[in-house]
Amino acid sequence: MTETLIKVDLSKSPLENDMIHNRWHSDIPMVAKVKPGDDFILQCYDWTGGFIKNNDSADDIRDVDLTTVHYLSGPVEVEGAEPGDLLVVDFLDIGVLPGHEWGFNGFFSKTNGGGFLTDYFPSAQKSIWDIKGMFTSSRHIPGVNFAGLIHPGLIGCLPDPKMLADWNTREAALIATNPARVPGLANPPFAGTAHMGRMKGEARDAAAATGARTVPPREHGGNCDIKDLSRGARVYFPVYVKGAGLSVGDLHFSQGDGEITFCGAIEMPGFIHLGIHSLIKGGMAKYGVKNPIFKPSPIKPNYQDFLIFEGISVDDSGKQHYLDMFTAYQQACLNAINYLKKFGYSGAQAYSILGTAPVQGHISGIVDVPNACATLYLPTEIFDFDINPGADGPKPFNMNGIDMPISPDL
Repeated sequence: MTETLIKVDLSKSPLENDMIHNRWHSDIPMVAKVKPGDDFILQCYDWTGGFIKNNDSADDIRDVDLTTVHYLSGPVEVEGAEPGDLLVVDFLDIGVLPGHEWGFNGFFSKTNGGGFLTDYFPSAQKSIWDIKGMFTSSRHIPGVNFAGLIHPGLIGCLPDPKMLADWNTREAALIATNPARVPGLANPPFAGTAHMGRMKGEARDAAAATGARTVPPREHGGNCDIKDLSRGARVYFPVYVKGAGLSVGDLHFSQGDGEITFCGAIEMPGFIHLGIHSLIKGGMAKYGVKNPIFKPSPIKPNYQDFLIFEGISVDDSGKQHYLDMFTAYQQACLNAINYLKKFGYSGAQAYSILGTAPVQGHISGIVDVPNACATLYLPTEIFDFDINPGADGPKPFNMNGIDMPISPDL
């Protein structure tokens, strides 16, 4: 029987578990050891450590302390791994924990984290999603039901001291360009809420003062939120410290490309069954690798019919941006949201659908100055009614007055 190396008790705070950490630092002690050829299971908290509850209030989304996240299981030492190697990891299985067959999605308030469309949805909102085997639906968003593609939003290996210093230096320089921006441009180290696993005393305090926050993806992997890293995927991780120090968390039941709602997919605690396929010695230099590369899962929701929404790099004010893919994808998403509102959804419900359902985001044009073109593929088969355009116009679905709970800023 495959051994569960890290277990979590969802009734207790992750701060009580010394096999969990919420910062990246080269000195965080390894909590388990495996070797190539081994397979093992890691249990994970949801990324907020259980702060978000299964209820009809968005107050917890509004009030969550984002300096505490993400809670990661690990680090796991891989015998024989050395800096410069590629660590080859197979995703054998991922699933929910018994008794916790639900997840959440939401938007952070603009003053506490914001998100991709925070100027359009500045207040905290939440939707709860019930998980029934492969499928999910929400009491807050009627008329939609879809198959999930469970994946870890965050997985990676520990950085070495130089890499950690480079991260902190470059992100501090970015913050300095507009330190008063809301939401902020990046998240600097913050020792006050750092959970450094098994580190204690002065060493712990020193590491907490420089430990990198887990919010962005970086060269080692991290919070990449790639929905196709599901069962059957294989990832080639760059190794930066002896033993690699593999950590994982932020499990998602389902997510649209870009995790555009930020709180962002259908977030959940769960387990991941990993296999250490092999080590490619010196693989980083052999293949010119500085970021992870992966082979996607062969399993995905089998939706074949899509409505595709375009967006270009011209914002709502009419301002022209030069080949700006961020603006173009925003516009593609807003076009889809405005379309779904014609069928009776609120803007928030439509936004949540794009963040949770298996929508596809594509870079469709990046060379035709001045407009980049992004596209968003919305699967029509996830709806309980026909959303295709027709001569008679949209036929609104009866939402029965249901909407997502909202909590304005205090």
